[in-house]
Amino acid sequence: MQSSVCVCVCVCVCGRAGGVFVSQASEEKLQQTPPMGLTHSRTQLFPGDIVEYPRNKYFSHFAVYYGERDGVAYVAHLTCRDSDSKLPLFGRALRSEVKLDPLELLGKKYKVSNMLDDSFSVRDFYGAVKPDIDQLIGRQLTFDILFHNSEHQATLLRYGVKKSQQIERIYAHIQPAWKNLFEEKQL
Repeated sequence: MQSSVCVCVCVCVCGRAGGVFVSQASEEKLQQTPPMGLTHSRTQLFPGDIVEYPRNKYFSHFAVYYGERDGVAYVAHLTCRDSDSKLPLFGRALRSEVKLDPLELLGKKYKVSNMLDDSFSVRDFYGAVKPDIDQLIGRQLTFDILFHNSEHQATLLRYGVKKSQQIERIYAHIQPAWKNLFEEKQL
């Protein structure tokens, strides 16, 4: 069985040509940020749980636990794995889709990460989430690292709200650098 490869792209333009950069201090703060999903993490999975697969020290891939079929656990996730475009252009892949894959196909290391349970109501799995997943499977969607990534899709399914804490965390460190460049009229 071939393992899937998830492509995570961080869009960052560096250099003197009017680009954006993250300062050393911001980089160090970003590295000190605690791992996501610790608040609502547990080992047992329930249908509708968000499953987080760490990919590197900044980004994770997210899926929604769908349940078992014939003793195999499945998750639904946004992926551009089988797309013609191997690397999303500028953090965007026009030919992405929600797939239903075995839980461990995406990685052996994962955790439950229902990170927004304290902020938003959880949608009923059998009444809302499962029908939405079933309707999305196989439909062509656009993957966008900033506006519609796997975390956005997972929170949209679980809570009905598109949120990406990992992108918000990156924005918090990039925005001060942008502000300085705008003030200095370099951007």
